[in-house]
Amino acid sequence: MWSGDLETDDAPVDVLEAPHPARLAPDHPSYARIMAAHRAALLSGRPGYADPDTGLFVFTSALLASNGTCCHRECRHCPFVRRPGG
Repeated sequence: MWSGDLETDDAPVDVLEAPHPARLAPDHPSYARIMAAHRAALLSGRPGYADPDTGLFVFTSALLASNGTCCHRECRHCPFVRRPGG
């Protein structure tokens, strides 16, 4: 399931990094801060991060992928959501 190299800051955006637009719209006012928190959690191996706006704990796509299937709870970084054109 892991389809990208997240070892560097210039790693390509892939399914484990960028959420489906229906789960987090690219024009969301806090998109950059949310994605920075998600990337930091991925790179450090943490299971999630605190949402910058609400403080709620959000699971990373890596943790969700390790579950092997979607839990159908509308997780922000769910790697099992179908991508447009995919």
